[in-house]
Amino acid sequence: MLTVRGADLVWTGLAEHPGGEVACGPDGRVAAGPVEGEVLDAAGCVVTPGLVNAHHHLLQSAFRTLPGTRGVPMREWLPRMAAAYAAVGVDAELAHAAAGVGLAEALLCGVTTVADHHLTWPAAAGDGVEIASAVAAAARELGARLVFVRGSARDDPQAAALSADAIASALGGDPTGMVQVAVGPAGVHSDAPETFALLAEVAARHGLRRRTQANEQVDVEIAAQRFGRRPLELLDEWGWLAPDVTLAHLCGVTGDEITRLAAAGVSATHAPGCDLPMGWGVAPMAALADAAVAVGLGTSGGGSNDAGHLLADARLALQVAPLAGRPVTAREVLGWATAGSAAGLGRPELGRLEPGCAADLVCWDVTGVADAGVADPLAGLLWAAPGRRPRHVVVAGRVVVRDGRLVAHPESEVAGALRGLLAARADRC
Repeated sequence: MLTVRGADLVWTGLAEHPGGEVACGPDGRVAAGPVEGEVLDAAGCVVTPGLVNAHHHLLQSAFRTLPGTRGVPMREWLPRMAAAYAAVGVDAELAHAAAGVGLAEALLCGVTTVADHHLTWPAAAGDGVEIASAVAAAARELGARLVFVRGSARDDPQAAALSADAIASALGGDPTGMVQVAVGPAGVHSDAPETFALLAEVAARHGLRRRTQANEQVDVEIAAQRFGRRPLELLDEWGWLAPDVTLAHLCGVTGDEITRLAAAGVSATHAPGCDLPMGWGVAPMAALADAAVAVGLGTSGGGSNDAGHLLADARLALQVAPLAGRPVTAREVLGWATAGSAAGLGRPELGRLEPGCAADLVCWDVTGVADAGVADPLAGLLWAAPGRRPRHVVVAGRVVVRDGRLVAHPESEVAGALRGLLAARADRC
């Protein structure tokens, strides 16, 4: 049990309490009243719910800043990334090391839950359970929450469905809520209608969420070339516009498409830190939110966004919103990065600090020069210091980052494991 005490401000996601405290009960949830146990000093901090990264590709943490992967059309980016994966060799060992780095980075940036859309499945991976379990092990070792999305990118539809079924059986149904399984084709540009249909059957059988990517540059192009249609028309026809579906990216959607998405009850994930530098477009997230579409925020992977810093990408979302519609507020975007992302995962207990919600929270130190002169400390989290790290991070009532350092493993150890593995494989090649 734990009490976070002495904060300058506690933002629950619904309300703001100057000088408030948060009690974490023995069940890992926010308690309504006082609890015994450790007191975590949050003096000089703004406390928020843990951030929820609703769209990441953790494997890409091992493939950042690769030559020829920046500012290029997606049709060029995809094969270059595939060649890099093949050269290094994707297996459970690499998946564990890359996920460890990505999840450690997430925790050190105030992200307590990461949705990992894993799309790379070599033939040697078999049913994929070993790779999925390796990613889940990395999350467990560091204390992060994980949503493992069994993705597909040109996989054989039957093989993808069998793998998703095996992974759901192995990892799904975690009563602690620390690991969740979902399914997700990469998009209509890469996966056949049969893949969407079979993965939907797996999702229905196991009670899983469905996720895919839509309206990226290549998605629109290939949908037009191959089907003479828009991606969202195809997803609707294939049964993938529904309340259990979350769509990432959504660059360049039209007003009519926004109406269609809202009517279908889907949720959306904004990934500006990927879409903008790659030149893939600016999603009209304010218009989607105004249409009552649940909006979340994600970083996407290191192959297109070299950082996994969701707060920095939230600031970017603030800055670019007027390019695609109305301006948005810091509180609105913080809502996307917390409860909005959680809604897309079907996890209403995440992203808020009300009694009964998961005790996932972040203590942001606002005593430094970057916050001096800031009139609104909550808005200042985004505007004043986009690269900030939190002082403390708590997941399920347990401290996982204390005084800016990982509790479970030294940061250097996590980084060194991936560096050493990549160096060894480079020598082998």
